[in-house]
Amino acid sequence: MGWALIRAYTVLVYLFMFLPVAVVVLLSFNASQFGSFPMTGFSFRWFETLWQNEAIVRAFKTSIALGLMTALVSTTLGVLAALALVRYSVPGREMITTLLIAPILVPEVVLAVALLLFLNALNINKSFGLLLMGHVIFTLPFVILVVQARLVSIRRDVEEAALSLGATPRQTFFAVTLPLLTPAVAAGALFAFTISFDDITGTLFWKPGGVETVPTQIFSMLRNSISPEINALGTVMIVMTVGLPLIGAGIARSLANRKGG
Repeated sequence: MGWALIRAYTVLVYLFMFLPVAVVVLLSFNASQFGSFPMTGFSFRWFETLWQNEAIVRAFKTSIALGLMTALVSTTLGVLAALALVRYSVPGREMITTLLIAPILVPEVVLAVALLLFLNALNINKSFGLLLMGHVIFTLPFVILVVQARLVSIRRDVEEAALSLGATPRQTFFAVTLPLLTPAVAAGALFAFTISFDDITGTLFWKPGGVETVPTQIFSMLRNSISPEINALGTVMIVMTVGLPLIGAGIARSLANRKGG
């Protein structure tokens, strides 16, 4: 009886969490311009209207470009940092690790305000570069944690065998270490892209005037009125933010199984 109550309570909690998301997805296919039930019909008209909105398309291009650059920079720095912290004896390694992972522990709004005030004190104006730097600071710890977990499981003697056969450290990294790290690198890059694409708190503080990402575009649209386009845009966001990590996890597992085989 006790376990049945726990299961029922768990189901109710998940319904409370995900039912609003399901409602948004359903209403995005509603033929009526009024977001209410019962639905008057099934239609893709709001998705067609969505892609005819130049502001939304521009926000999508900005978010994708920002996410790709964030993933590239965070993954590169994360792999190098993980290699240094795991494979080499770095003075103050524990303190450096704590500092690199600290952005996860600090609330994002506090981190956003602190970075903005710091750059204002240095008389640095808002720019796309500042926005990119903020996203890198926030996503870098996730990449480091994922790559470190994979790097610890890679046997050191495999790399030492390559070095003993005459390979240089660079050749060993690209021929031995990096292929074994590929699942973690791919997962870290997808995590960084997804977090950057979905971020709104830091973006609101760091973005320059005239630059909108998809989350900030949704926020500005909600301040004016609730349009069926917002439901369609929310559905696209849900598909991307949920689908990409699942695809990344599948790719990482496939690569890990292939390397293991």
